[in-house]
Amino acid sequence: MRVSSNRTRHRNRDLASLVVAGTVAVAACGTVLLGYPGTASADPIEQCTATTGAIVAVDFTHWGGGVVRGCDAHPTTGMNLLHNAGFTTTGTEHDGPAFICRLGTGTFNGGAQYPTPAEEPCVNTPQATAYWSYWIAEPGQQAWSYSRFGAGTQKPKPGEVEAWVYGGTDIGGTSGAPNFTPDSVRARNGGPSPSASPSATASPSTTPSPTGSPSATGDPAAAAAWLAGQLVGGDHMENWAAPGPDYPRTALTAIALAAAGTQDPALRKVVAFLDAHTDAFLHPDGPAGAPDTRAAALLALVAESTGRDPRAFGGRDPVAALTDHVCTGAGENGRCTAAGDFLGASSPWVQSLGVIALQRAGVTPPAPALARFAAFQCADGGMAGSMIVAGDHCESDPSATAIAALALRTAPGYEAAARKAADQLAASQQPDGSLLPYPGAPGDTTSTAIAAQVFRATGQDARRAAATAWLAARQGKDGGFGPDESTTDPDAVATEQALLALTGTDLTTVRHNPDGPTTTPTPPAGRKPDAARGSAYLTDPSRLIDGHYYEGFPAFADFGLTIDGAYALAATGTDDAALRRIVDFLDQQGKDASERTVNDWTAIGTEYAGGGSIGKEALLAEAVGRNPRDFGGHDLIAALAALVCAKADATTGCAAPGNYAYATSVFSQALAVMAQLRAGESTGAAPAIAYLKGLQHPDGSWPSLIPATGDSDVDSTAMAVMALALVPGDEAARAVDQGLGWLAARQLPDGGFPGASGDSTNSAALAVQGMTLRQAAYGGQIAKALDFLAGQQNGDGGFNVAAAGQRGSDVRASTQVLGGATGISFGTLSRDLAGTPTPTPTGTPTGTPTGTSSPTGSPTTTGPAPATDAPSSGGAAEAGGVPVRTGSGGLASTGSQALALTAGAGALTALGAGAVLVARRRTAAAPGRHR
Repeated sequence: MRVSSNRTRHRNRDLASLVVAGTVAVAACGTVLLGYPGTASADPIEQCTATTGAIVAVDFTHWGGGVVRGCDAHPTTGMNLLHNAGFTTTGTEHDGPAFICRLGTGTFNGGAQYPTPAEEPCVNTPQATAYWSYWIAEPGQQAWSYSRFGAGTQKPKPGEVEAWVYGGTDIGGTSGAPNFTPDSVRARNGGPSPSASPSATASPSTTPSPTGSPSATGDPAAAAAWLAGQLVGGDHMENWAAPGPDYPRTALTAIALAAAGTQDPALRKVVAFLDAHTDAFLHPDGPAGAPDTRAAALLALVAESTGRDPRAFGGRDPVAALTDHVCTGAGENGRCTAAGDFLGASSPWVQSLGVIALQRAGVTPPAPALARFAAFQCADGGMAGSMIVAGDHCESDPSATAIAALALRTAPGYEAAARKAADQLAASQQPDGSLLPYPGAPGDTTSTAIAAQVFRATGQDARRAAATAWLAARQGKDGGFGPDESTTDPDAVATEQALLALTGTDLTTVRHNPDGPTTTPTPPAGRKPDAARGSAYLTDPSRLIDGHYYEGFPAFADFGLTIDGAYALAATGTDDAALRRIVDFLDQQGKDASERTVNDWTAIGTEYAGGGSIGKEALLAEAVGRNPRDFGGHDLIAALAALVCAKADATTGCAAPGNYAYATSVFSQALAVMAQLRAGESTGAAPAIAYLKGLQHPDGSWPSLIPATGDSDVDSTAMAVMALALVPGDEAARAVDQGLGWLAARQLPDGGFPGASGDSTNSAALAVQGMTLRQAAYGGQIAKALDFLAGQQNGDGGFNVAAAGQRGSDVRASTQVLGGATGISFGTLSRDLAGTPTPTPTGTPTGTPTGTSSPTGSPTTTGPAPATDAPSSGGAAEAGGVPVRTGSGGLASTGSQALALTAGAGALTALGAGAVLVARRRTAAAPGRHR
């Protein structure tokens, strides 16, 4: 396969940045055409090196063109990288410019874009069997990773390489990867040769270790290589102070190598060694003795970090070893300082490891174990370095403070303590970015590295950058890190923690399976999701912007997702104060950082008002005891009544009589029906109810979309039965029973339900809500589904999108799971906020806190993002059809056709808000846009 470079003349970058999301043209027929069809100007390929700029490679082999690569010396997003590297893009009429349907370059076939119109008209979203898939290889990565974000929100790192490949993938991105390696197209130090880059089939080259002054980001791959080189026998660490294996160091090395993801052969050997020596590590006093809880915590973390079962590692259950060995008081032959200690815990560091391990296993840490941190926390917010008790002298230790901050961030009721600890770390950071282990000491690598992890987790980006730059200066030519600024000899302890910091992970988030895709073990029967931890995940300040809303893109509120979060909090009843803040923000027409309110999302008061979005907002008002006839400055019920279609008329968004205008899915139709019925408008809702009933298939199911496409969808069926359960009479009851029979029969062997993302948490949660309408009949299926959902809850409290594919908590999936797991129908959801104090307003946010669960990066235009009838549908695929989400990991979808969608990302700015609504309402019904 040949590889060539774009080397066209570099022209005005400012002009390119104005149109990066795509130019907009309005055809005479009113169709909005979206794309970036102009001739692109490329940065010279020489401007990208191994530590500056980013390379993008586009594979035109499908059309006989080979791989073409280009450079952007100062990329801001993946979309900018493409355009500034000399490529042109075109989106679809259906999804907008952010979904990359065609790609072209002036160096191949005169700039023609592919696929050709004959191959793909680019009107609707392409199928997952033939589209431009998007792949990333960060600096030091030897393999491609399917991008978690779309090009509009992916933020390339210095030295990163990205790739676009035409063909098919599965939803998790485990197939369809480029057949050339990242190193074959990666830039090199000193600038690449102006000639064509090496053959894409050449053997991968090793990223050179830093020489002289290291980059501000360090070299994680070199650090991992150095660490792997310290393994004795290739599988364990030893300590000069004691003979034999150093098991704790070996475990922490495994976690660090998992974070790097570049030394899988070594990682496999280390994990196998720990598995074979579990008894020696966990039971140092013999099988009859009590377990070492530090060993239990570390073994569980190794399992969780490498895709294994923390309840079955080395033939033991490390999770039970923790939960079953919590001290009830001081004593136990000196192994308990106070009640709540994990047996034998010698420091708050070990106590924190235990808490993190349990949370990652989906287990709520014992209350006494969490309560111990009240004694550890000093007056300045830091944590003591020893197992003190109340009244003892307390002196803050930076490492203990940092690990405790990570442990407590998602522990229900301990968020404030975690914030105080993070604030103390920030106050202790030195001007050069380092942290000191004690006053007067030189900057300490371990303390600084763990603090950098906290700064990342809490959105303190500037502090994280300063700490990371300081860490990079500690890295030697061999890749290892010195323990402090006065010692250059590499140290394993320092290198382990530096690796976590430089890879943007920490002990709560590391996940890399060296054997391939992570699989979730079958959870034990009878478990349920932890609502308190899930709510804490949703209300974390890094996700709930200013305590008021979630974002779809930086600075753009996703109002549909925000309402989903409110539904979840109302159903669980775990945080009325947070729920009140969200509801007040919507009711009082609060503005996001782009000056948009919920009314801009619903388009209420305009000819393009959406029945699904208005119904969703009205249903929230009803659920929390607000008046839907006076909410957000509007009478939502009157607006809904006016949107019931009298006839089919595509120009007004009416698919048929009884359809709500611009309600393009069964999900939207059902939401609006429930809102009208709960407001007592049964007569006005009658045509809409009849239309909803008429969409039911003979087998009892409902389709995803309106107009119906013939498919049968779990999510939509669950929503329809919840709506019809509010309708009196035998006819509606029969429709509900038939729908539930079909729904229950869709359950998978592991308890989940099929959705767009596969074995979907969204679909399982909605199925629970539906089946709970007939709980006596479906109790067994409900229990099995709850068990499945509990197994998908992560240590941070959030939930995976699906049982397979990319892992990691997803805000969209988590909102649905939390509310759905309660079994409470949207038709009966009630959490009266009367008496809940109104929080003090904090003003309109001025930007996006770094570290939010929204995709990183910024939109390249500044206007309003187009709304949809259901922007909180469980996920969208931006540029290239890559699944994206508000969170991390795979695709959270509601509706079986929800794969590969985009919201358009503000690309219609040039036409103003009116054109945004025109484009939204006149495009075809978007699969999955129904939440």
